[in-house]
Amino acid sequence: MQPDAQGGFEPERPLDLRLTLSLLGYGPWMRREERGVWLATRTPDGPATLHLERRNGSVATRAWGPGANWAVFNAPAMCGEQDDDTGFFPDHPLLARLRREIPGMRMPRTQAVFEALVPTVIAQQITSEEARESYRHLVNAMGEPAPGPYALKLPPSPKMLAHTPYWAFHRFGIERRRADVIIRAARSAKRLEETAGMDMAAAYRRLRAFPGVGPWTAAKVAMVALGDGDAVPVGDYHLPHSIGYAFDGTPRSTDERMLEILEPYRGHRARVIRLVIAAGIGAPRFGPRKPLRNIIDN
Repeated sequence: MQPDAQGGFEPERPLDLRLTLSLLGYGPWMRREERGVWLATRTPDGPATLHLERRNGSVATRAWGPGANWAVFNAPAMCGEQDDDTGFFPDHPLLARLRREIPGMRMPRTQAVFEALVPTVIAQQITSEEARESYRHLVNAMGEPAPGPYALKLPPSPKMLAHTPYWAFHRFGIERRRADVIIRAARSAKRLEETAGMDMAAAYRRLRAFPGVGPWTAAKVAMVALGDGDAVPVGDYHLPHSIGYAFDGTPRSTDERMLEILEPYRGHRARVIRLVIAAGIGAPRFGPRKPLRNIIDN
């Protein structure tokens, strides 16, 4: 099937395409290949399937659907071409080594704010495994087939989620509190999407004005949709321990200590976090893993 739009760009700096886009997760909306990725997304012009592929030193872009032109035009930003790492030359031995060894990691800027918000809300206060499964089932059940030759599913539209009763989310392991956050956000999706055109401070104020969106959720959304290289998801269960272990060698740490460690890298704190995670550095875990929950409606 011929694409509705195609193009390409030459990255100005090293680019690891799969690592850069790993923040978007992988499931029925996104598939990885050896040299690229397929992504189903909703653009301001309509649904699109975007294929990104490394070819020598360039990234070839092809897209299908009503939003194809928008997707191709904005593909460089999605791949981190607007990511400004000027001044990020860490002298800490660990960070200096990771920056050398992982040179192609960029901060993506998808501009798809609602699409980033839904899986982030689902991940609030539950295990990563449970969150991935919940969102995967949600997309499979409520997302329509994406345009183009590859069998992908579009993330559910704001219109559909806005008219879905809270109890219908239970089959995806999502209780009423998180379901209500998603439903309210879907009803105001336009105001959410407007944050992509705001300066970062104003965007955070708008995001956090939504009920159920706190510092952790806003930072996770900004990392993906807004390209915030300084986002710090305060309130994460594992992240303070990972940062503390990487820098202090302590198996347990706190948000306060994590912020102290990251302060010298202000402006690039999300970059530091992603390097530590990409390197697979994590604090030792003690005791049984947190069990997956069964949703019981009270």
